Amino acid sequence: MRTFLTVVALFALVTPIWAAPKSVTLSVPSMNCPVCPITVKKALTNVPGVSQAEVSFEKRQTTVTFDDTKTSVEALTRATKDAGYPSTLVENAK
Repeated sequence: MRTFLTVVALFALVTPIWAAPKSVTLSVPSMNCPVCPITVKKALTNVPGVSQAEVSFEKRQTTVTFDDTKTSVEALTRATKDAGYPSTLVENAK
């Protein structure tokens, strides 16, 4: 019984208990045609942990919702860059 409790305790320490969904906005200034958002959205939704990507051609931005225990902003920007559309994080104005 003690071994079981030890294993459960260790598992709880290394496994995130709360998967926190997070949303970020990325600036993608190199989108220059109405078809570009399709490529950007596909690149982002292929990143493990991404649940949604909304791309605005008019604003040259995308809003991405993802599980921050499975991916990061760096992985998102790498995905858009690898697809030919470098992006940067849009900081929230406070």
